[in-house]
Order: sequence, then C-alpha cells, then structure tokens
Amino acid sequence: MILDFEPGDKVYNPAAKEWGIGQVQSIIKEKVTVNFQNAGKKVINSNNIELKKINERN
Repeated sequence: MILDFEPGDKVYNPAAKEWGIGQVQSIIKEKVTVNFQNAGKKVINSNNIELKKINERN
C-alpha cells in the first residue's frame, strides 16, 4: 500500500473529528505517526484507519 502522505502534511481522521487537525510526523510502512491538536501524538495503522489529507492550496 502506497500512502499519499509525507512528514509535514496536515490530515484529519473522519472517524474522530474531535481530534482536530493533525500533522504527519513520520511514516514507517503502514504506521503513520500524527500529532493531533486535541488528541496529541497517535500512531495510526493505515490498514485500519483512513486519514484524509487537508489540501492547503486554495
């Protein structure tokens, strides 16, 4: 599985919007470490949880 994320990208978890916006810290295989505004650092298994990238280009 190829993820369309890289460190520094802004993302959110549609299943837990209360976590707020997160910034991708690292990606190792299917594990994505994200630092969320309201939930702190989370290690997300991309096979189980789908993150959505926030497009900052308007």
